[in-house]
Amino acid sequence: METNRVSAVSEPDEQRADVIVEAAGRLFFAPGFARVSMDDLARELGMSKKTIYRHFPDKRSLVAAVLDRQFAAVERTLVAAAEDEQGQPFGVRVQRFLIAAGTELGRIGAAQLATGRGEVMLRQYVEQRVDAVVYGRLDELFRDGHRRGLLATPPELLSEITRGALERLLTSRLPHELDWTAADLLRATVDTVLYGAIRPAHPGTGDEQPRVVIPTDRDEEEGP
Repeated sequence: METNRVSAVSEPDEQRADVIVEAAGRLFFAPGFARVSMDDLARELGMSKKTIYRHFPDKRSLVAAVLDRQFAAVERTLVAAAEDEQGQPFGVRVQRFLIAAGTELGRIGAAQLATGRGEVMLRQYVEQRVDAVVYGRLDELFRDGHRRGLLATPPELLSEITRGALERLLTSRLPHELDWTAADLLRATVDTVLYGAIRPAHPGTGDEQPRVVIPTDRDEEEGP
């Protein structure tokens, strides 16, 4: 394993935990945390396991600290993106938010952590953090669009569809098969969700599609 060796022996005690978390993040998320032991981390840091355990009682607590740092960075990026898009058209705000979210979640491997093998509590932790940091903001964005009369579809349905698309694209092989970037695919997905996949036909071409109206239970009760 070729890594840059870090020595934290001379670091003040209050900074040592940050050094440990930084090195753990670099090791755990490169080949996968399940294949990196605390012995590997101790060798990388040039310190004893006893010193590491003084700050983190076990590997799980250390991984949680690494994830806290990762998700804090994701949250800062999404907050900044939302602030930058204030005043932009609603569709642009949704599109850019999701592209930023997809890029950040892909960077930290959130989908693989949430769906892969490993400790159940760790997977649940990742899912909870993604819900709080990403999907909570997405839900509010759709609710805001609905309140402003910009959405003809219930915001809950849009949230559910978009969540599924985002999670699927993070682990999909489509970027390789279609020779598109993941950002391009996510942009196309958002456009499809917001604006539909069928282009309006030109009158007189014979390609006009009838508008499909899905009746609700209330419509059926009222009758014609």
